[in-house]
Amino acid sequence: MARGFESKSVQEQWQDAEAAADLRKKPKKSIKQIELEKKRAGLEMSRRRIMRELDAARSEARRQQLRAALAHLDGELEKLGT
Repeated sequence: MARGFESKSVQEQWQDAEAAADLRKKPKKSIKQIELEKKRAGLEMSRRRIMRELDAARSEARRQQLRAALAHLDGELEKLGT
């Protein structure tokens, strides 16, 4: 019985060592890259919300507002290079 527990402990240690090695190999992102990714994610989330609202909108005035917002978001995403 003790042998089984010992082998599990060794296996866990081996897996932990592999995971740590993988983290060291993974390139680290700069602060600027992280900020750009966050901004892009926020813009994409806003774009999805606007699209849902546009599908549900009945008033033509509201649809025009949403199209303008969508065009603005697309422009911002274009500036970020997506």
